[in-house]
Amino acid sequence: MIWRGSCLLVVWLILSPAARAVDIDPGQDPVPSVMWAFYHKQMLGDAPFVFDQRVKLLAPPFAEDARQVPLEIDARAFKGEVVKILAWAELNPLPKIVDFEPLDGVLPWLSIRIRVEQATPLRAAVLTRDGVWHVGSTLIDAAGGGCTAPSVVRTQAGWEEHIGEVLGGRYPREAFSRVRLQVAHPMDNGMVSGIPEFFLNHAELRNQHDQLLARLELFPSVSENPSLAFDIEGAGPTRLLLRDNSGNQFDASIP
Repeated sequence: MIWRGSCLLVVWLILSPAARAVDIDPGQDPVPSVMWAFYHKQMLGDAPFVFDQRVKLLAPPFAEDARQVPLEIDARAFKGEVVKILAWAELNPLPKIVDFEPLDGVLPWLSIRIRVEQATPLRAAVLTRDGVWHVGSTLIDAAGGGCTAPSVVRTQAGWEEHIGEVLGGRYPREAFSRVRLQVAHPMDNGMVSGIPEFFLNHAELRNQHDQLLARLELFPSVSENPSLAFDIEGAGPTRLLLRDNSGNQFDASIP
């Protein structure tokens, strides 16, 4: 009997972390949505999750320009534990926004501009090392049409000559530097008649030693001429490597 009890104790110790993850109470959805169950399966693969106010998702209450909506994702409460961050707009025709993997030297914080087609819940899901997704949520109202409006970039003479140009700079803070960038690109989402998809779909941040700091997968709901901002620990130049879905590659250096 003593030996059997010891075995049961060992088994419980081995299985208890997974059991706790599976049995986690997700809490109440702060922005109730009929689409949540679908996106839980579609985006998170039905994995354990919790609605978590520590994941801050900041956006204006109303999108004055539905083609250029600022969005800030702040998961710094989980510094050192973040595996990846996914973001999406539930009622967009193309909901995915970004798949962000901050590595050593980059804080789990991201600023980006997006398109929204209509009023929608916005979600940011943060995967931590224990296998649990922590979901931040907010609502945004909009007059609509941000995803189906024609590109402003394409109305500008000679826009093709400037694709891939990067403007930006580094802004030192107390314990890190904020790097802000804007990339010239139409980010066509394929929803305007006669214009196929043409968008930046991959980005990497690297330091002066070519060490990978962060990886991003971008999707067509990101605004044209994308604006990105990162919080980087440590000094020294930073490189941004970009690729679009047509195979064009761009490389920019931020002092």
